[in-house]
Amino acid sequence: MSRALHRGVAVVARGASQRPVLGLCALVLAGSAWAAPAPHRDDQVYRAVEAQRPATLALLKDLVNVDSGTGDVDGGTRIGKLLLQRLRALGAEVHSVPAEAPDLPPSVLATFTGSGRARILVIAHFDTVFGPGTAAARPFRMDTSRAYGPGVGDEKGGVVCAFAALAALEQLKFHDFAKITFLIDNSEERGSPGSMNLIKNLAREHDVEFNMEPGDPPDAITVWRKGSSSIEIAVEGRAAHAGMAPQDGRNAALELVHQLDALDGAFPTAGDGITVNLTLLNAGSRNNIIPDHAQATLNVRFRSPEQFEQVLARVEADAKTTRIADTRVSVSHGVAFPPLTENAAIDALAARAQGIYAELGRSLAKSGNGGASESAVAMAEGTPALDGLGFVGGDFHTDHEWVDLASVTPRVYLFARLLQETAKHPPTPTR
Repeated sequence: MSRALHRGVAVVARGASQRPVLGLCALVLAGSAWAAPAPHRDDQVYRAVEAQRPATLALLKDLVNVDSGTGDVDGGTRIGKLLLQRLRALGAEVHSVPAEAPDLPPSVLATFTGSGRARILVIAHFDTVFGPGTAAARPFRMDTSRAYGPGVGDEKGGVVCAFAALAALEQLKFHDFAKITFLIDNSEERGSPGSMNLIKNLAREHDVEFNMEPGDPPDAITVWRKGSSSIEIAVEGRAAHAGMAPQDGRNAALELVHQLDALDGAFPTAGDGITVNLTLLNAGSRNNIIPDHAQATLNVRFRSPEQFEQVLARVEADAKTTRIADTRVSVSHGVAFPPLTENAAIDALAARAQGIYAELGRSLAKSGNGGASESAVAMAEGTPALDGLGFVGGDFHTDHEWVDLASVTPRVYLFARLLQETAKHPPTPTR
C-alpha cells in the first residue's frame, strides 16, 4: 500500500464513528496506487493447449500440403474428409454439406452438443487463392519463428486453431454449452457462393459467431471489415481483319479502355475507406482480329452498402456513353460480402477477449482491414460476431504468406477460454 493511501485509510479509521463505512471503501478505491488484481492464467486450459501443440502443427502441415484453391473439388474434398474424420473423433456430429453452387467441394459442418445454454457458431474456410501444384512447389515449412505455405494463415491456420481449442476443451470435458457448431466453408475467397444460405441460416440459430481469419500483426483481433463485391464491365463490338479491313471492325477492347479511363481517379485505390481496383482484364482471341468482346472486373471494397451503390451507379452511368460507334456496354455485379461495422456488441466481445489474453500477460489490439469474411454475414443476420481469432500472420495471397509460431499457443488458449466464457455468458442477438 502506498504511503498516501495508508494515510487516507488511517484518517478514515480515526473518524469511523462520524463517517459511514462506505466512505472508507470510496477512499480506498480512489487511491492513486489502487489497481485491479491481475487476472490469472487458467493452468488447466493452458496445459491442455500446450499438449496439443505438436498435433496442431502436424495438422497444419497436412492441410497446407493439399491444394484447395476455390473450385478445386478434388483437393477440397480430400481436406474435407480429413477434417470430418478428426472432428468425429472429438465426439462431434459431422456432415459433408453439398455446395450451393456448381464446381465447388462440400463444406464441413460439425456440431458439439453440451448441457449448457449458449449456442456458439465458429466459422473458418479451407479454400485458398492458389492453383493446383502450388503445394508441391512450395510445401509447408517452418523456420525458428514462422511457418510458411499456401494458405498457411488464410485460413488453414484458423481451421487448425479452432480445432486445437475444441480438442483441448474436449480433453477437459468442458460441455457447458448448448451447442458449438463449427462450419468450415468451401468458397470464402469468392464470397462464399457455395455456402451463403447455410451461413445465414446458421447465424440465425446461434447466439454468437466467432471467425477464424488470421490476426493482424503484431497481435490483434478484427472488429471491422470492409464489404466486398465485384463489378464487371463487358463490351460487345464487331470483329474484322486487323490488316485488310480494320475499318469494318468495332473495337471492343478500345471502348473498354475508354470506359476505364472515365473512372480513373474517381475513387481511391487504397486506404481504410472505399477502394476500387481493376483486377481482371480480357479482350480478343487472336492478334490479327479486331476484338469483338472485352471485359474488365473491378474489385470494390466499401465501409457501407451506400458506398458500393455509389460506385455501381457511376459505372452504369458511364456505360450509357460510348466512344466507339456501334459498341454496347453492359454492367453486372457479383454477390457481395456486407461490411462488418464495429458496434457495442462487437466491442463487448473484444473486451472479453482482451481480458482473457491478459491472463497470459499479453495485450490484444483491435484492428480492421479490407479483407471481407463471413462474420459480416452473421452480423447482418443480427448475430454478434468477433473476427481475426486465428494465428497471427501476414503477406496473405502471396508466395511468402506466413504465420507467427509464437502466436500458436496463445491464440489457441485465447479461443479455448473465449469459448468457455461465452458459454457461461452468451451475448443477446439483436434480431
